[in-house]
Amino acid sequence: MPPFGDPGARLVIVGLAPGMHGANATGRPFTGDYAGILLYETLHTYGYASSPHSRTRQDLLTLTDCRITNAVKCLPPDNKPTPAEVKTCNDYLTHDLSKMPDRGAILALGRIAHDASLRALGLARGHHAFAHGAVHALARGVALFDSFHCSRYNTNTRRLTPAMFRAVFDAIGAHLGRPR
Repeated sequence: MPPFGDPGARLVIVGLAPGMHGANATGRPFTGDYAGILLYETLHTYGYASSPHSRTRQDLLTLTDCRITNAVKCLPPDNKPTPAEVKTCNDYLTHDLSKMPDRGAILALGRIAHDASLRALGLARGHHAFAHGAVHALARGVALFDSFHCSRYNTNTRRLTPAMFRAVFDAIGAHLGRPR
């Protein structure tokens, strides 16, 4: 699954993998699945998306200063990628993150995306532990922001609330000089 959005974006969002009934079926990350609801509503609120909804690849949704990619490019069994799949796909993520401009921001949605991003950047996990709301300063002024994944499970159990997600985007906006 190719990345979606602005090729020169200062914000790159790294998800887990294409969802069976969402991105795998539609061809666009977080489109047509539950996780996309909170993500695209938030992106629209913060001025990154032209619409709060992403239903099909053919809709007119565009992203500005934002690109969405995944740690794993194909649909994993049981919706959970194996370490081997993450490792196999990491070259794609390495290539995508290599386009990151100075002082950019990476948003990792979940621990797997966080770890895959660090690996793609050639950084050790031990120096950058995943925690919701954590911000990790990287080279060239780039910052890695962590959030729990916006999955149905996490939002239904209130592990991730819309307010918690907006707080991460507030921090990203402050880093990028893009207040809401």
